[in-house]
Amino acid sequence: MKSPVANRAGRGAREEERDPPSWRIETAHLRQPPDFIIIGTQRGGTTSLYRYLTEHPEIGAAFRKEVHFFDRYYEKGLAWYLAHFPERGEYPVVGEASPYYLFHPEAPERIRAAAPRARFIALLRNPVDRAYSQYHMKVARGLEPLPFAEAIECEPERLAASDDPLGPAWRHHSYLARGRYVDQFQRWFEVFPREQVLVLQSEDFYDEPEAILHQTQAFLGLRPHTPASFKVYHEADYPPLDTGTRQRLQEYFAPYNRQLCDLLCRDFGWERS
Repeated sequence: MKSPVANRAGRGAREEERDPPSWRIETAHLRQPPDFIIIGTQRGGTTSLYRYLTEHPEIGAAFRKEVHFFDRYYEKGLAWYLAHFPERGEYPVVGEASPYYLFHPEAPERIRAAAPRARFIALLRNPVDRAYSQYHMKVARGLEPLPFAEAIECEPERLAASDDPLGPAWRHHSYLARGRYVDQFQRWFEVFPREQVLVLQSEDFYDEPEAILHQTQAFLGLRPHTPASFKVYHEADYPPLDTGTRQRLQEYFAPYNRQLCDLLCRDFGWERS
């Protein structure tokens, strides 16, 4: 099985290495707030979509793809965040992609205060496949010692031990919680109108990247642009999920998926996969 996985570059880097150069912070008042943000989901193809988008000549990339301001670095202040973007007038559109924003409970309100007119893009992957992919990413990074079935079984206890959405348990072991998409969108729709949020299906993106890319560009008010290649970023190989565990997880997610389909008026077809 092949699947996009998160970039390991910079793993273990000191926090100060995430800071933009001081001259960028000093010129923050000249910089363009994000016109779009890819808010999730982790393990859903966000890196590939962001790479393709930022090859558009009218889109300016952030200083780093995952700024994580509205979840991990909010205390650094708005000037720190704006320092990640090009100066006003360099590009018609600028944006970033931090896939934890969809899941973080405080992100929508924080973003409304800083970038109320931004547009948001969410890639949603079958929550069973998403959970299994996240698990293997954490194993590869040395953050998950348990077998998958045991990690799923222990998740409620792990998360209950901490109410900090940035704590290690929530960031690394929220395999099921992150796949309960309906809860996350209900929170976002309390803050932003639905027309500001483009919901894409990861499986569609994997199958037809050019069509989904052009749909996203149109959502941003841009002409269609096709990159030189549709390289899939951050692939990984891991064993297929055993049938029994897959069936149990499909049953677990089924009611949440039905609620999501009702909320978005859309059938994702995950129960048939």
